Amino acid sequence: MSGIFNVGTGAARSFRDLMLAMLRALGQEPNVNYIDMPPAIRTQYQYFTQANMASLRRAGYGANFMSVEDGVARYVTQFLDRPDRYR
Repeated sequence: MSGIFNVGTGAARSFRDLMLAMLRALGQEPNVNYIDMPPAIRTQYQYFTQANMASLRRAGYGANFMSVEDGVARYVTQFLDRPDRYR
């Protein structure tokens, strides 16, 4: 089977989860202030996303995915938090 596959974990996660994972990976305490969604983009903003993994699974991929927390920690510590993040 070939094609374009929607890849994710199949479980919805929030931007807050992503931000907290990033701060945790950097060893920083969260200090979050929320603001209202700007009226100009309220009707266009996608408030919920969740990958449908059915096509990927039908193609034979059965492995589990890394959690947001583990993936972000790995990316931050192994790539971003380095003197030369391009190596």
